[in-house]
Amino acid sequence: MRHLEDHGDYPRQLGLSVWGTDTMRTGGDDIAQAFALMGIKPVWAEGSHRVIDFEILSNQLLGRPRVDVTLRVSGFFRDAFPNVMKLYDAAIQALANYDEAPEINSIRAHIEQQTESLIADGMSAEEANRQASYRVFGSKPGAYGAGLQGLIDERCWETRDDLAEAYLNWGGYAYGNTAGDGVEARDAFANRLGQLEAVVQNQDNREHDLLDSDDYYQFQGGMTNAVTSLSGQAPAVYHNDHSDPERPKVRTLKEELNRVIRSRLLNPKWIEGMREHGYKGAFEMAASVDYLFAYDATTNLIADYQYEAVSDALVFDEENRAFLEEHNPAALEEMAERLLEAAQRGLWKDPGEYQERLQNLLLDADEKAENHF
Repeated sequence: MRHLEDHGDYPRQLGLSVWGTDTMRTGGDDIAQAFALMGIKPVWAEGSHRVIDFEILSNQLLGRPRVDVTLRVSGFFRDAFPNVMKLYDAAIQALANYDEAPEINSIRAHIEQQTESLIADGMSAEEANRQASYRVFGSKPGAYGAGLQGLIDERCWETRDDLAEAYLNWGGYAYGNTAGDGVEARDAFANRLGQLEAVVQNQDNREHDLLDSDDYYQFQGGMTNAVTSLSGQAPAVYHNDHSDPERPKVRTLKEELNRVIRSRLLNPKWIEGMREHGYKGAFEMAASVDYLFAYDATTNLIADYQYEAVSDALVFDEENRAFLEEHNPAALEEMAERLLEAAQRGLWKDPGEYQERLQNLLLDADEKAENHF
């Protein structure tokens, strides 16, 4: 409904990141959401909560077009829920064979279009149909993550296309009924990502947020960046708050980032609380700045005024700087380096005097380190 309000229509193609721990806690919220968007009703075993099959809801009951949902599953989800991936793939195949008008059943329409394109390129009809109908993707069997952390941590990228390439290469393995334990399907993954209109990430608890874990920017940011790189257009990006199942909230990613920055990173009470933990508290401050930078690298959603506010609160505030210099000077340098990198890469578009101040801070830190030895 939020996409309908924002854009005047339902999305026809949507990408959803699905994690194993969340699935265990919620009993399958993410998959239930994907099924609902596609017009699929789960069938439970009698007397239990175990889903054993599915039914296709008629368009008359659904009352809207079906949404073509592509999943990017985590490594843990892949390991823990192979049966769910097979059930999801079976639902996709059933919808591909469900005779409805293209404007109603976009899953069938998209699979038919891509199948015809692959056949025209010389692929067999059977293989073309299988490639065109992949909708569950993940990392290579035995691998985990989304492939971005190392590049961003070590500054081993030049453009956002480099990050998109890493996300594609890392997640380009298909899973499902006839996909075995993960077949290489990078081209199919790229085709799906290049057509997505919306990217969604759900969060089922408030024990953490977007800026205290690298998983969010890797999965949500990684998918968003890949879609933008492949299609040339930024998708609508939503972060859904399911912490209260009775009152779920749908926010744009920008709204959620603004909320987290304002309520935590710039919150004097949070900063004061981190100081009570000495070295570890300083480490958490630096980690949050890293994740802020990474989200901007992948989504371009952090504004200049937010970089300025974070710099003022964590790096240039005299009390906090003194705390960092005493308990964890490396964390102070890491924050300054990351903020300076944002300016040098053009993410922080107009840093003004902040760029020189950050450079001077790092020079001062180097001098102190030399004098110490």
